[in-house]
Amino acid sequence: MSYSYNDNTWISQQLETLIRKLHAFVGNAVTRNRYIVFGAGSTQILNAAAYALSLDNTSSQSPTRVVASVPYYTLYKQQVEYFNSERFKFEGDAYTWRNRPDDGRASTNVIEFVTSPNNPDGQLNKAIVDGPNVKTIYDRAYYWPHFTPIPAPADEDLMVFTLSKLTGHAGSRFGWAVIKDEAVFNRMTIHMKLNSIGVSKDTQLRAFKLLKAVLEEGTEIFDFAYQTMETRWERLVATLSLSNRFSLQKFNPQYCLFSQKIRDFSPAYAWVKCEREEDKDCYAVLKAANIIGRQGNEFGSEDHYVRLSLVRSQDDFNILIHRLQKLVSKEDGASLREG
Repeated sequence: MSYSYNDNTWISQQLETLIRKLHAFVGNAVTRNRYIVFGAGSTQILNAAAYALSLDNTSSQSPTRVVASVPYYTLYKQQVEYFNSERFKFEGDAYTWRNRPDDGRASTNVIEFVTSPNNPDGQLNKAIVDGPNVKTIYDRAYYWPHFTPIPAPADEDLMVFTLSKLTGHAGSRFGWAVIKDEAVFNRMTIHMKLNSIGVSKDTQLRAFKLLKAVLEEGTEIFDFAYQTMETRWERLVATLSLSNRFSLQKFNPQYCLFSQKIRDFSPAYAWVKCEREEDKDCYAVLKAANIIGRQGNEFGSEDHYVRLSLVRSQDDFNILIHRLQKLVSKEDGASLREG
């Protein structure tokens, strides 16, 4: 089994067609007159996108600045710093960059990562840095109706999706980008070719079978996934609503084109905040109760915050709720004793 197909590309045309049909069915992205590139999950694509967009900076001796608004997905910072490219450098919080005094900022080349829905807090973020030298990468991994209302089809210049957050098959390592600019598409294709000779045919076949099954089932998989996530979110909210020590991110319901109704968010993660001033390390507070999350500083935020995953197995989620209930009940008991 060779690397390429009969048309000398590394992309299955049947799978590409299926992806376009899927987006049209869900209504979460515009793919007409767009290019599609495959990668080993969204992880590989995000780096390829940053590389491709940084090539627009050939006239400047300084590296392209990479920013993302806090709280941001930690991989953006980790990848840029790990690969240590001369072409781009992680600058940190997009808000800080936007609000800094203009010491040449307006003429600096910038790449902004926008995660929408955001990881970790599930918000439908938008780009905040503007200017003629700003390029934007929209990470749309969670822009599916089981995590968020779909208010409109996404139509950005470069959008990244992944199989793992659609069907849950994270280990298959398959993702794709929808791209407007042919030059950016060609750069990303070259990057994939030199980096890994593209995505294996085995992985593409698995993705094809999975997405074909999704479309054949109609709305069934999305209805099931949304009901599952909605129930989990409701249980979590009910548990932490009894607490004065912990709080959750809040959402305003929105109209969803896919569901054709106003509905609540059902995010993949809980962005928990320890409200007490003395609980400076919220991760340690939860860990003491055998609840393992990810520290706020991993997302550029304060350690009063912790991200908890809601997309694990049902048994794992039940254990999480049980331990949170136990922790909250101790909090209530302590306040009763003090009163």
